[in-house]
Amino acid sequence: MMQVPYYKSGFVTICGCPNVGKSTLLNRLVGQKIAIVSHRAQTTRNKITGVLTRKDYQIIFLDTPGVTGARNKLGDYMQKAVSDALTEVEAVLLVLDPTAGVRERDLALMERLKKAKASILVVLNKRDIASAAQMDAARKAVEESGLPVHQLLTISAETGDGVAELEEALKPLLVEGPQYFPEDMVTDQPERVICGEMIREKALQLLREEVPHGIGVSMDRMELRPEGDLMDVYATIYCERDSHKGIIIGRGGSMLKRIGAESRKDMEWMMGLRINLQLFVKVKEDWRNKSSVLKELGYE
Repeated sequence: MMQVPYYKSGFVTICGCPNVGKSTLLNRLVGQKIAIVSHRAQTTRNKITGVLTRKDYQIIFLDTPGVTGARNKLGDYMQKAVSDALTEVEAVLLVLDPTAGVRERDLALMERLKKAKASILVVLNKRDIASAAQMDAARKAVEESGLPVHQLLTISAETGDGVAELEEALKPLLVEGPQYFPEDMVTDQPERVICGEMIREKALQLLREEVPHGIGVSMDRMELRPEGDLMDVYATIYCERDSHKGIIIGRGGSMLKRIGAESRKDMEWMMGLRINLQLFVKVKEDWRNKSSVLKELGYE
């Protein structure tokens, strides 16, 4: 694509506490599913880059893990990803969920953002289900926090309402610069990373409350067959206890089959070819505190 004169670009960090809709917003902005979505906390573990390209500008979004207290080495990694993403960017989108109210951890994040040099846009998400009273309470909490807000917007990442207005609000904050990524590229994450995240998403959605945070996915092998219309994908789900392994596999392998079937659908949609997905389950006790395993799974 030939760049127009005075092409603009910029980096924008999406931050917020768990479950406010950051990943849903990122997927909506780039028009494709690149970040996994779940109702459980700590869904996003990596700093995922999404790319939005228009004729005269490009916005690179950084979707950060939800801000929580670190309880293990994986938690430390996640919080470092947040800190790194708040520096050297043109804007920060602080996403809040008015239906849950502005909580102490939201206020703590606002306090942290007061040190940011970038313009801060506050995004009140879930306007499709939030009441007027909830929206007003969230606005008031932001005003009383003392956070220097460039603009406050209301959107629904789920339905897309208000997202075009959010994009318009970001455009003046971009700076003259290059097109960093090709126009047809929506993320810098390799296919194998996205496929691994798709498997973890299905596990998060289908498994019991006590299992998901102790799950990691290793993409062992991806091979396209000579005919070119079928890819063999081998992946291992790691968990921390033998009892969890039994839950993940399920009676007669039923749960693992469900995770595999739903993951395969997403992979086939993304890659446009048939997938032969082979899933395995292994126990690695306390893997979230082991640097070697975190590195193997792509977290360090």
